[in-house]
Amino acid sequence: MVVTSNCLASLYLSILCELLTKLGIIVDQCILPDGEQYKSLAILETIFTTLLQNNHNSDTTIIALGGGVIGDIAGFAAASYQRGVRLIQVPTTLLSQVDSSVGGKTAVNHPLGKNMIGVVYQPNSVVIDLNCLTTLPRRELSSGLAEVIKYGIIFDANFFAWLELNLDAILALEPHTLAWSKKDNDCYLNFGHTYGHAIETNMGYGNWLHGEAVAAGMMIAVQTSCSLGYFTHTDAERVKMLLLRAGLPVKGPAEMSLEDYLPYIMRDKKVIAGRLRLILPLTLGSA
Repeated sequence: MVVTSNCLASLYLSILCELLTKLGIIVDQCILPDGEQYKSLAILETIFTTLLQNNHNSDTTIIALGGGVIGDIAGFAAASYQRGVRLIQVPTTLLSQVDSSVGGKTAVNHPLGKNMIGVVYQPNSVVIDLNCLTTLPRRELSSGLAEVIKYGIIFDANFFAWLELNLDAILALEPHTLAWSKKDNDCYLNFGHTYGHAIETNMGYGNWLHGEAVAAGMMIAVQTSCSLGYFTHTDAERVKMLLLRAGLPVKGPAEMSLEDYLPYIMRDKKVIAGRLRLILPLTLGSA
C-alpha cells in the first residue's frame, strides 16, 4: 500500500502506481492531508483502518511516498501493523532524502512534544529520485539544507567549507552538488534538535518547518558552545552566514522566552535521570 499526501499524490502517485501495476503488484492507496500538524495518532489510525479494510496481512509492504511527515507516520504504521511489515521509503524532499528516510526513526507527535511516540524501524529499502527536488518550494529546499549544514558543523570542516563555496549551486539544484554522506552516530545527529523541537511544539506544528526550527536550534547551541569557551566566535559567524544564505532563521521566535523552552527540553529524549545531554559543537567538524 502506498501512503502519501494530497500534494504528492497529484505529482507522483499515478506514476508510481502505474509502474507497480505493470509489475503485477496490486496497489492500494492511503492519501493523507499535508502538514506536520497531521503527524498524529488520529491520522496513524487512518492508515491502520485502510490496511484493515483492504485485508492487508503480514506479508504486505508499505511504501512511504513523501517527505519527513509521510516517512515518519507511514514508517510507524509499518513497524506496528501486525507487529511489523515491509517498508520502502521514497523520500521526495531534501530533508527526507538526507536525513529522516535513512535513520530508521519513525514517530508521531503529541501536543506536549514532537516525536514523543515512535519506534526505530529500518526500511527494507530507500529509493531516492533527485528529480523530485525540482518540484520543491524554495522554503522546503532551505529547510532540508539545515540538516545538510548540520553534518558539516559536527562532522567535517572541509564539507562545511565546500558548502560555503557551493551553496548557490545547491540552491539552483546543479547536478554535481547533489551528493552527500551519512555518518553512523545517531546521538550527534540530534544537534540543533533539542531547541528545534521545542520551537516546533511551542509554535504549533507546521508553523515552523522542521529544518527552520533545527537551524535556529543549531545557532542557539553554537552560541552556548561559544559562551562555554569551546566554539570560536569566528566560526560561529561562518555558521550564521551560511544559514542566512540558505534562507534559514538564526534565532528562535521572538515570543519564546527561556521559560518557554524549558518544559519541552526536559521532556527531550536525550534526558537521562533528570539530566539533559546537549549536543554542542566544539570546533567546525567536531562535537
